[in-house]
Amino acid sequence: MKSLFDYNNPVMRAITKFGYLWLLDLLFVVTSLPVFTIGASLTALNYACMKLTDDEGSVVSNYFSSFKSNFRQATGIWMIYLVFGALWVFAMIFYNKMDTSSMKLLWAAVLAIGIIYLISLCWVFAIQSKFVNSIRDTIRFSFLVAFTNLPETVFILMILISMVVLNVTMPFIVNFLSLNFGFGLVFYLYAYFYKRVFAKYIDHKKPLRTDSIYK
Repeated sequence: MKSLFDYNNPVMRAITKFGYLWLLDLLFVVTSLPVFTIGASLTALNYACMKLTDDEGSVVSNYFSSFKSNFRQATGIWMIYLVFGALWVFAMIFYNKMDTSSMKLLWAAVLAIGIIYLISLCWVFAIQSKFVNSIRDTIRFSFLVAFTNLPETVFILMILISMVVLNVTMPFIVNFLSLNFGFGLVFYLYAYFYKRVFAKYIDHKKPLRTDSIYK
């Protein structure tokens, strides 16, 4: 029985890790409530999950350290993506109501732009959590990293789309699970892909590395 409750026991380690992910999920949901803080919350969640994969530091300290240090720039990035996303939704609705072939072509073009937008969104806050750059360069690098690491991008995008679809089609059960566990679990899974890709740039193998990197 003593070994069962030993911290190094695989079962206890899994339970502890799951508890940390639940805590990160709770922190993310609470700090995202004002809406304009979602960018900082996403950045902090990415950072804390990447640290958690190495069991480095306190999850709460890691989360709020990143949230505070990235707040201004992450919020600026979020506002850009939020406004663009709102315009994209409006354009999709507008062109979809037009019953002409030319408008349908424009609708398809807007849809393609939306996919590119989502691809960038998959990476931009993870990059913000790890690298020190201007807003412009962070957004630019999100496209560079996404399209030069397509297998990881496709996987991350598929999970993101699946999460959205499940939350819309099965709102009660999936919304409950997402709010209580989903964000932490998904971004913890993402963290392994982000770390593997970012290692290429940190090790000088790719032209993304900057002078300052969050450790």
